[in-house]
Formats: sequence, structure tokens, C-alpha cells
Amino acid sequence: MDLTELITIDPSVRGGKPCIRGTRITVYDILEYMAGGMSDAEVLSDFPSLTAEHLRAVLVFAAQRERRLAASAPHEIAA
Repeated sequence: MDLTELITIDPSVRGGKPCIRGTRITVYDILEYMAGGMSDAEVLSDFPSLTAEHLRAVLVFAAQRERRLAASAPHEIAA
């Protein structure tokens, strides 16, 4: 999946936060809705300009960012 086709980072849009291309909807907004319990269908209903591919791109983007952060700053996991 080529994330640059679906997610952009533009300093003039939403303070440079990663957004769904062509919208002002941030990756973080979508992640918060999903983490809050909204289903994919509910998110797509609330944001008709989004597709299921956008939602997958948000998850891939977040996973890749988390991997980069974990690799750059090792941390302990509490047992």
C-alpha cells in the first residue's frame, strides 16, 4: 500500500498533522473514533468522503509510526 496516495502531511493543513488526502480529517481523528468503539461502517457513514481503503491506510500509518518509535526508543514493558 502506497500511503502517500492516501495520507498527506502538509504544514498548511491542520498544523502539519497527517491527513487523509484531499480532506482535513487527520489520522489521529480516525484512530480516536475507532479506539472509542466506532465500527468501520460508522466511521464511513459519518465521513462519506472516506473509503475502507482510507481506514486501512490509517492503521498501516499508525503501525509503521509505532514501529519507528519503538525502534528508536527502546522501552520496558511492565509485567
